[in-house]
Amino acid sequence: MSTFEAIVLGIVQGLGEFLPISSSGHLELTRWLFGWDSLTEDLEQSFDVAVHLGTLVAVIIYFRNDLWAYGRAGLRSLTPAGRPLSAEGRIAWLLVVSTIPAAITGVVLESVLAVDRIWLIAVSLIAGGLVLWWADRLHGHRQIDDFGLRDALLIGAGQALALQPGVSRSGVTMTVGRMLRFERAPAARIAFLMSVPVIAGAGLYKALSASIPMDFLGPFVWGMVSATVTGYLAIWGTLYLIQRWSFTPFVVYRVGLGLFVLALLATGVR
Repeated sequence: MSTFEAIVLGIVQGLGEFLPISSSGHLELTRWLFGWDSLTEDLEQSFDVAVHLGTLVAVIIYFRNDLWAYGRAGLRSLTPAGRPLSAEGRIAWLLVVSTIPAAITGVVLESVLAVDRIWLIAVSLIAGGLVLWWADRLHGHRQIDDFGLRDALLIGAGQALALQPGVSRSGVTMTVGRMLRFERAPAARIAFLMSVPVIAGAGLYKALSASIPMDFLGPFVWGMVSATVTGYLAIWGTLYLIQRWSFTPFVVYRVGLGLFVLALLATGVR
């Protein structure tokens, strides 16, 4: 793997993780389009873990104040003093609860759902985009303080679908959030905050079996750095865009890319 390839894939991961367009799907499509298949399956998995951890750093930096407030409030509820659970503490524990459906599904059904066939990624991009477009047409009035147990479980269950490349973890959580009538910005913030325990847990789980040879260390580090920088920009850009417009630009992109990939497959160009 060259440093250039690592940086490009890191950028793809950083943008795709937080824009509702599927980072895993874009990683597979990028490798497919450019013929970047020099890595073994184990090394490819190790690289994907590395760039995912890069996006974890990005979301922690961006939401550091929120995460500190939620984490501190959540831990205070465990003290012997038995302080009443504050609104921030409640949200902290709900974010933890929201990871349970995805964690169970990931351990039990990852080999079934994580299918990287190119045509299926394209179809998932189109289908996920259309569902997001439909959900975004619904009237939303709820704020992040309205986040409850039912919301955590339903949005968490939606995250499990993102094991299929092309669905998009952020996309499906934002879609379910809109279906639950959250306004666009709160739906996106919930999706981003929910990504912290999910990415951290999945990264730790996969890192236990990952190994990085010394001669690949440089490209892996560059991939992580580029994923961190672009991930931060993607969070900022998503929140900026949806507060002023809607999710429609992402829908158009997803459907257009999916149709383009299917056309390449149908014509035999790639």
